[in-house]
Amino acid sequence: MGGLGGTSSLSPLCLWIPVFIGVAVVCVSVNVSAELQRLEHPAVNKADASSISFLVIGEWGRKGTYNQSRVAFQMGRVGDKLNIDFVVSTGDNFYDDGLTVLGNHDYRGDVEAQLNPFLHDIDHRWFCQRSFILHTEIAEFFFVDTTPFVDKYFSKPKDHKYDWSGVLPRDKYFKPHKALRDSTAKWKIVVGHHPVRSIGHHGDTKELLTHLLPILEVNNVDMYLNGHDHCLEHISSTSSQIQFLTSGGGSKAWKGDVDKNGKDGVKFYYDGQGFMSVELEQMNVKVVYYNVFGKVLHVLNLSKGLHYAI
Repeated sequence: MGGLGGTSSLSPLCLWIPVFIGVAVVCVSVNVSAELQRLEHPAVNKADASSISFLVIGEWGRKGTYNQSRVAFQMGRVGDKLNIDFVVSTGDNFYDDGLTVLGNHDYRGDVEAQLNPFLHDIDHRWFCQRSFILHTEIAEFFFVDTTPFVDKYFSKPKDHKYDWSGVLPRDKYFKPHKALRDSTAKWKIVVGHHPVRSIGHHGDTKELLTHLLPILEVNNVDMYLNGHDHCLEHISSTSSQIQFLTSGGGSKAWKGDVDKNGKDGVKFYYDGQGFMSVELEQMNVKVVYYNVFGKVLHVLNLSKGLHYAI
């Protein structure tokens, strides 16, 4: 399968790529018994703090194989053109068993290795925690560690061994409702590894539909960014303003692995490698999906204050 969609106009989690010289690297994924750490991120363009731009990549930890290096090269070109503020990774940063949010593959090993602040001392571009808030002039990003939400990793781990240090007990683990409720940001963006909505290999994540989606809706979240499914995808919520944006094409893609019957709200789907760019302003957002050759596959425009409708 190639792709679904083109241009859509709406009215209304750590990446190591050497070509990004001087750019902060933000990994999706603090023990949440305490208040979430809130980070301040000044805009790259000091003269215009009312806009930011960033790239989104996921499923990329494969030592340069499966076109990972080619995706990185194109990200370098786009990142340089947009003068990006940072890069967001949606998880599965290392395969096979891992040591950035964190993805399910990252929990199959020493999770604390990726969370160790010593890594930031080695290279200031690396920042990784389980859950945290990134505050900018016009938006707040809520990075949510979604892997502990998923029941099967506890009840049916198969041959995998998960490192749950710092997570248990689950009923006391992070729930983002208070942080989202207290936010007065113009734009609210949540980043997690697992999709809430997807027509890819894994499909919808039922635990997130039950426990996270109602929180996103009641707190007027604008966008939910995720990986997990190895594809690029845009689904528009049919019950709220939320746009579900999957960027999981950082390396190995799953050709043709799509639910052709689950097209409710689907605006775009691509089963190859690629990434996303996001340009955020006070009243407008532009999201662009690129393939491994840098070709634009899909464009999404959002306008704040107008009714979100395709």
